[in-house]
Amino acid sequence: MKDSPGLPASLCGDSESVACSGTPRGLVLLFSAASGASVANVYYAQPLLDALARDFGISHAAVGGVITATQVGCALALLLLVPLGDRMNRRRLMVFQLMALVVALGVVALAQSTTVLLAGMLGVGLLGTAMTQGLIAYAASASAPHEQGRVVGAAQGGVFIGLLLARVFAGGVSDLVGWRGVYLCSSAMMLALSLPLWHRLPALKPASGSMSYSRLIVSMLELLREERVLQIRGVLALLMFAAFNVFWSALVLPLGAPPYEFSHTVIGAFGLAGVVGALAAARAGEWADRGLGQRTSAVALVLLLFSWWPISLLEESLWALLVGIVLLDLGGQALHVTNQSMVFHTRPEAHGRLVGLYMLFYSIGSGLGAISTTAVYAHAGWPAVCALGASFSLLALLFWAATRRYMPGERASV
Repeated sequence: MKDSPGLPASLCGDSESVACSGTPRGLVLLFSAASGASVANVYYAQPLLDALARDFGISHAAVGGVITATQVGCALALLLLVPLGDRMNRRRLMVFQLMALVVALGVVALAQSTTVLLAGMLGVGLLGTAMTQGLIAYAASASAPHEQGRVVGAAQGGVFIGLLLARVFAGGVSDLVGWRGVYLCSSAMMLALSLPLWHRLPALKPASGSMSYSRLIVSMLELLREERVLQIRGVLALLMFAAFNVFWSALVLPLGAPPYEFSHTVIGAFGLAGVVGALAAARAGEWADRGLGQRTSAVALVLLLFSWWPISLLEESLWALLVGIVLLDLGGQALHVTNQSMVFHTRPEAHGRLVGLYMLFYSIGSGLGAISTTAVYAHAGWPAVCALGASFSLLALLFWAATRRYMPGERASV
């Protein structure tokens, strides 16, 4: 294998899917930052739903469809674009997708009709997800097996922080220059990211370079059918992200209405509380590397379920809400990192396809949470939203308990 730029040849192994036994800290930080910047584009709309509803004449009950359009793009990316990393030059693929994402962000910023807005959101979901999950798979392929959980955990930590800070950024910029300015600013930031990605990402030989595109896509069905770890962890991701999006997609509605009537900046700042939980969960990948994936999953799922109690007190105490946000993001991030670490260990040659399939479960859950929570809030208010989120969380915990005996090599760690 050709040595990767900036990585000492003495550290590199023989596997084509592993770039080096000691991934440089600067490269890990680049994976983290680029992943966070890419995923933020998918979530800018959440604190802006009321502004979008007002400008385009969309009802509160239906405005969740804007998020759903983005998630449809996410699903298409996971099925059609993310697997390309297993057969193409990942570095070129990343830069090409980044440029296309810049164009999609511009379409959203200039949209004058609901149809164009939804088409732009579809493109943002498609390309933002392709970039984000392609970088996660890239990080897994560029790291040695013994440090894969740590490197993927760091990149996934960047994703979670980017997801949360997206709300802060969107709220602050929209209060200053309107919601369109959010997408114009992001377009400029993504363009600036192209140079470090091109110069710093390692050149790895595609693990399945000889496989045709059609065969690559068909092989995803085989992976889904054969890999029980993927099946189980995928369902957990679906339920967890449904709960996660139930909260974040609906939060702007009660905080933007009386008695609070907070600005987008203030509402977005609530995402800062989630960063605490995300950072605390960053070690979950290392625990998975040590065979503690099931224990980490159990604790994460309990935290996810318990978080809905303080969240339900929003109308009584904003401090309780902040505690709930920390617990929600701590549990969600720990479970997500653990899931990905366990899935990546099953087929080292198929990281792109594995992350595409796994995140397809995530996309379905996110879309389900977004479209259901705005409708539930419109008809029954915040208590019903919390009951919905708690139900998804409880289902995830029960599913984990029912399937833990099917996880190979994990019984002793439970």
